[in-house]
Amino acid sequence: MEWEQKQVLVTGAGGFIGSHLTEALVKAGAKVRVFIRYNSRDGRGNLEDLEPKILDQIEFIAGDLRDADVIERSVKGCDAVFHLGALVGIPYSYKNPREVVETNILGTFNILTAARDHGVSRVVHTSTSEVYGSARYVPIDEAHPLQGQSPYSASKIGADKLAESFYASFDLPVVTIRPFNCYGPRQSARAVIPTLITQALACKEIRLGNTDTLRDFTFVTDTAEAFMKAAQSQKADGKVINVGSGQEISIGQLAQVIINTLKSTAEIVVDEARVRPSKSEVTRLLADNRLAKETLGWEPRVSLEEGIKRTVAWIAAHMNRFQIGKYQI
Repeated sequence: MEWEQKQVLVTGAGGFIGSHLTEALVKAGAKVRVFIRYNSRDGRGNLEDLEPKILDQIEFIAGDLRDADVIERSVKGCDAVFHLGALVGIPYSYKNPREVVETNILGTFNILTAARDHGVSRVVHTSTSEVYGSARYVPIDEAHPLQGQSPYSASKIGADKLAESFYASFDLPVVTIRPFNCYGPRQSARAVIPTLITQALACKEIRLGNTDTLRDFTFVTDTAEAFMKAAQSQKADGKVINVGSGQEISIGQLAQVIINTLKSTAEIVVDEARVRPSKSEVTRLLADNRLAKETLGWEPRVSLEEGIKRTVAWIAAHMNRFQIGKYQI
């Protein structure tokens, strides 16, 4: 798919990855419509960080993913749909599991139904590496068993299976992208890297939960590129594709990388309030990204060290947006 003048919809565009994807699509020449969750302040989330000349080219629709009527209007006339809209916080899903399940599963059903009914040429559905649960083997390929270790991961398994069913039942041209841990500018302190950086910049202590868990981190511009390639590759139809670096690091080691980058003297302290329930904690995630390389021609280009430097620079310039040290769910 060539992007010039193609009409695309991005749900969840006000979020972290969604804002970077939206920006990249506009720059590629696409006609971009975005769906963002309604709020009375007319807030546009991370899209407010985009340059005015980019914002002026975007069509905005606000609503709720659970509202089938507004989703139908949003999808109508689109060549491609990027479905990133979801409630994504794992700790939030402990507190409000019904809202998470309804938004992530019913919202995805509404997107898939509208895409089928309007003959959309490609749907790119967003999964998460959390659906794998704690690794039974590494690296984790797309055949790894799915394990719902939190209400959030269970809701995404349900959404992924809906996408699979619409491909099998209705021949909907859908591909599921399964990002591993993504990071970069505009990410909130709900995620671990901004939490580490803000505390290292402003505090004498860095308060963390489990420091031994292992994660696979990918810089956000690399992740956004994978989404765009997934929409362009005809070989991707019906597939689930991991998007990760293929390298792992413990949260404790990651904290030390950030401390060294900032030349900070902060000490790492385990905060029991941040420790997840033991059966819910995913202890290890490491991507097998061979399918992404073979099917999409994609591989990460930004190293962890370079990505951390870029993220540190952005966060240092936007510290007023963070509640330093607060455990954000």
